[in-house]
Amino acid sequence: MTDMSLPRSAKFGRAAEWPTVVMLALTYGIWTLATIWIAEMSVLLAIVLCALAGVQHSSLSHEALHGHPTPNTFVNAVLVFPALTLFVPYLRFRDTHIAHHRDESLTDPYDDPESNYLAPAVWARLPNWRKALCRANNTLAGRLIIGPVLGQIAFMHTDWTLIRGGDRRVLLGWVLHVPAVAIVIWWMASLAAMPIWAWLVSVYLSLSLLKLRTFLEHQAHDRSLARTAIVEDRGLFGLLFLHNNLHVVHHLHPKVPWYGLPALYQNRRAQYLASNEGYRYDTYLEVARKHLFRAKDPVPHPLYRDGHGN
Repeated sequence: MTDMSLPRSAKFGRAAEWPTVVMLALTYGIWTLATIWIAEMSVLLAIVLCALAGVQHSSLSHEALHGHPTPNTFVNAVLVFPALTLFVPYLRFRDTHIAHHRDESLTDPYDDPESNYLAPAVWARLPNWRKALCRANNTLAGRLIIGPVLGQIAFMHTDWTLIRGGDRRVLLGWVLHVPAVAIVIWWMASLAAMPIWAWLVSVYLSLSLLKLRTFLEHQAHDRSLARTAIVEDRGLFGLLFLHNNLHVVHHLHPKVPWYGLPALYQNRRAQYLASNEGYRYDTYLEVARKHLFRAKDPVPHPLYRDGHGN
């Protein structure tokens, strides 16, 4: 792909992006209805709707950190402030994800905060039980079932180490997270009809569904563009993930809002697939069929050599 610039017709203005604002309103509305009224009729339905709203809220948080739906960073952060999925501070999500967008470091076990690979030297030191967990986590079934727990433990361990080392930015992220969580807990304890246990189940389901999206977004490859996947799913998951499943398009054009990605991809599909060397899946059903119980990748980074990244 020789020209990675946006076509003139794909330029987007910087006024408030109403599709994103409407999606925010719908997400909060569904979550509110589920926790207050639907839970009184069906706890199971409330769990499902809260889980889906949690995924959508995470996708909208991703939009916010990329500068949507307004040009104002603070306003965007306020719009996604309540921690519906409970465990990930927005500021930490923002900082680690922006670091992840350095495409030359994608999949690097040290320089990419979202890498699922380990350095071979680290892998070699792990006890057998840890290796077994990591191998299970590299199947889709494992990623959905135990992935949220393993990912959260690793994330919090890294942040705790940084905080102990004096990183005030990381500490600030967790301090700001306290009121974001407190708002949601207050709502659930004081206003919601949904049992706390059911809400916690919905949170875990949200985190699990998000692992479906991130499971194979990136692969080890010598070329940076070939590290990023395309999943051409335009159904429920495409909407829940706000078309971030068209991941190579997002990495090439991170400032394009979610609703602009499908047209970009369709108009230059062959070019995008050439750029990532055909790293593509049709739907998430295909992903499940191929990788539900079969690892997509080894745990140790296959291209990591002599202590240096790819």
